Amino acid sequence: MEEFRRSYSRLCRESGAEPQEAVLQQLHQLPRGRLDLATQSLTVQTCRALGKLLPRETLCTELVLSDCMLSEEGATLLLRGLCANTVLRFLDLKGNNLRAAGAEALGKLLQQNKSIQSLTLEWNSLGTWDDAFATFCGGLAANGALQWLDLRNNQISHKGAEELALALKGNTTLQQLDLRWNNVGLLGGRALMNCLPSNRTLWRLDLAGNNIPGDVLRAVEQAMGHSQDRLTTFQENQARTHILSKEVQHLREEKSKQFLDLMETIDKQREEMAKSSRASAARVGQLQEALNERHSIINALKAKLQMTEAALALSEQKAQDLGELLATAEQQQLSLSQRQAKELKLEQQEAAERESKLLRDLSAANEKNLLLQNQVDELERKFRCQQEQLFQTRQEMTSMSAELKMRAIQAEERLDMEKRRCRQSLEDSESLRIKEVEHMTRHLEESEKAMQERVQRLEAARLSLEEELSRVKAAALSERGQAEEELIKAKSQARLEEQQRLAHLEDKLRLLAQARDEAQGACLQQKEVVAEAQTRVSQLGLQVEGLRRRLEELQQELSLKDQERVAEVSRVRVELQEQNGRLQAELAAQEGLREKAAALERQLKVMASDHREALLDRESENASLREKLRLREAEIARIRDEEAQRASFLQNAVLAYVQASPVRTLSPPK
Repeated sequence: MEEFRRSYSRLCRESGAEPQEAVLQQLHQLPRGRLDLATQSLTVQTCRALGKLLPRETLCTELVLSDCMLSEEGATLLLRGLCANTVLRFLDLKGNNLRAAGAEALGKLLQQNKSIQSLTLEWNSLGTWDDAFATFCGGLAANGALQWLDLRNNQISHKGAEELALALKGNTTLQQLDLRWNNVGLLGGRALMNCLPSNRTLWRLDLAGNNIPGDVLRAVEQAMGHSQDRLTTFQENQARTHILSKEVQHLREEKSKQFLDLMETIDKQREEMAKSSRASAARVGQLQEALNERHSIINALKAKLQMTEAALALSEQKAQDLGELLATAEQQQLSLSQRQAKELKLEQQEAAERESKLLRDLSAANEKNLLLQNQVDELERKFRCQQEQLFQTRQEMTSMSAELKMRAIQAEERLDMEKRRCRQSLEDSESLRIKEVEHMTRHLEESEKAMQERVQRLEAARLSLEEELSRVKAAALSERGQAEEELIKAKSQARLEEQQRLAHLEDKLRLLAQARDEAQGACLQQKEVVAEAQTRVSQLGLQVEGLRRRLEELQQELSLKDQERVAEVSRVRVELQEQNGRLQAELAAQEGLREKAAALERQLKVMASDHREALLDRESENASLREKLRLREAEIARIRDEEAQRASFLQNAVLAYVQASPVRTLSPPK
């Protein structure tokens, strides 16, 4: 920035003007990369110097010139200099009252500059002249870098909105456009609405305060919502494609590694084949040398044969022997050559087989690559299906959590009732068994009274069992009305067990009734025996013995019945324990479901709290925006009042001038 400051001072002095102290002070205090000259009244010489310096500036990425009261010439010079800048990203020209020349300069800037991404033009008058604004819109259509454009309070009419709609159809980079507080009207709103389907990048368009009907605003908001959804889906797809590209790159690297390994193995096999061929060639050379030596020996022998004609017989024998040796050597040479040829053929066949195997491996690797690509596509589809299933399961879990709470409460109540009923039945059975044992230990003389009391107790037990049966039936009927769909099988099994138990209890009641009838008959017989004993004293001993036998049989029967009752009680206990175990397992499952439901409720609470915080933030933002809007409306009203006062002053002055001019011309000179 210090070099920029010195260059600015030098250019101002060369043009014959002194540099502005406020600008020099701002250049000295500003941070690196940002040039903020807001609320500074910039002269034409300053704008000319900045226009010459900014094309060569490589560090300034943000330029703020809001409320600088730029003249038409100064704005044109400054924007002309920015056309060649390649590093500026943010440009703020708010509140400079730019008009026709400024709009044309902005159009040229947008056509030539390829780096500005954010442009603020609030509180200007760009829409007052239609031709200049058309030039600006043409530059916007040709621009390929701008992403955010602020055109609030620029007096844009419906014609300017139509030109802007044509520019949006050709623009492919603009994402946010603010057109609040203009005069777009119905025709301009419809033109902007009709251009939105052809624009795929714009996802935010503010049209408040433009006298646009509500249906057009809703249509624009709906289109912006679609574009935002499209942007989010595009970003998600980009992320997915990035991940998939990484995976594909990883697979390609693995395949390249495998291919390089295969090529290394092929090279090694080729080297081995070359070594074997060199070894076979060396071996053939050795054999050829041996043959040459043999030929030299044969030639020497022939010379000796020619020289020694005297010993023909011996030489002939030796020659025959040597011929045989030569034949054997030739045969050995032929066999060796054939063997080497076979070995070479076998090695060539093996090399060909290895090459074919490697080619098959390569084709298999390519097929695996295709299969992996297909699997990637299938995984994407499965991921989408799983997302949908996850959403459905979340909804089902929310509905099931409420149902499981009610079912858990009902199951706990039924379990408590069953436990109380089982405890009562066990206590009753234990008390009955103790009473029966006590009654069996009494004296034989009180047998009749004991039998009667036992009959009464059995009747009371029967009544209690009948009451219990009625209670069980009523409970079964009430439970049958409140049964859930998930416990139908368990309830059917419980009903079957209850029916079996009821049938068994009815059988026991029948047996007890038969025993009571038999006991009553035995009592009558004993009464008859007592009566006969009074009349027949002589037969008393025999009758006493018969009665003793009868009592022993009754005792045996009673003992058998006690054993059966004990077995029945133990079986009922086992059944109750099994039922309690099943109920406890169901309770454990319900507790697990409760924990899941509690976790889901916590997640819902967290999401609700986040939603509330977001709503509070939105409400605070809305309040701040309303406050800003109120302040801006007050400022607009003040400006309008000032403009009205200025207009009234000008009108009065003009009227005074007009009224004064003919009087002066017609008044006679004194």
